Amino acid sequence: MTIDPSAKIHSTAIIEDGGVVGANCNIGPYCVIGSDVTLGKGVEIKSNAVVAGWTDIGDETVIFPFASVGHAPQDLKYAGERTKLEIGARNRIREGATLNPGTATGGSLTKVGNNNLFMMNAHVGHDCIIGSNNVIANNVGIGGHVIIGDNVIIGATAGIHQFCRIGNGAMLGGFAAVDRDVVPFATVMGNRATVEGLNLVGLKRRGHEKPHINALRAAFKDVFYGTDGTLRDRATTALTTYPDQPLVTEMMQFILADNSRHICTPKDS
Repeated sequence: MTIDPSAKIHSTAIIEDGGVVGANCNIGPYCVIGSDVTLGKGVEIKSNAVVAGWTDIGDETVIFPFASVGHAPQDLKYAGERTKLEIGARNRIREGATLNPGTATGGSLTKVGNNNLFMMNAHVGHDCIIGSNNVIANNVGIGGHVIIGDNVIIGATAGIHQFCRIGNGAMLGGFAAVDRDVVPFATVMGNRATVEGLNLVGLKRRGHEKPHINALRAAFKDVFYGTDGTLRDRATTALTTYPDQPLVTEMMQFILADNSRHICTPKDS
């Protein structure tokens, strides 16, 4: 094992042979750090948390009691192969949260960006790719192979079906059951979830210019409430109708990208 001399480790914690503990880490009572775990600078593991498997934890991430990070994925096809969980910097992983590594058939990697908050009992399944600055509320279940962008808010007890994509800036309401792709900047609610509109509050908070927001509102109406052609046809048209509009471009490229799931749409579209 490699333990930086500046790290503080409680006498009841277990660091298995091979584990790497970076500078200024703080590991609390009854924690277990596995043999293939690397903790960056300033990581704090509070009491009774476990970090296992081939797992890298980024600088200044905090893991709260009874979280389970890096244990084997919940996939019956998993046969013990060496797969990874990579977590970025300054994440907050609250009590009882679970984050699983990847599987050989899914790319062998689960990856989490920076500055995310995973609230109590949130679950991140195998082979997920999660961006940065997201808020995942209590008891959210994220199925395997899900891709989540940046600045996403997911309300308590929402569930996301495997292989779904959630675009940047989207907001998922509490108890939403999401079984289709959610376009960037949309707000979705319900079981099954439907688009309720744009996340205008989130757009304004992140400083997007008003002309860009107005263009997105117009394009959103054209694409989701238009009657000419298919959804993809209307998204293609919007790219030319609203040139040099970054929010419009991001949403339409999301719709046009190849993926196995359908796009989540408004109930009355």
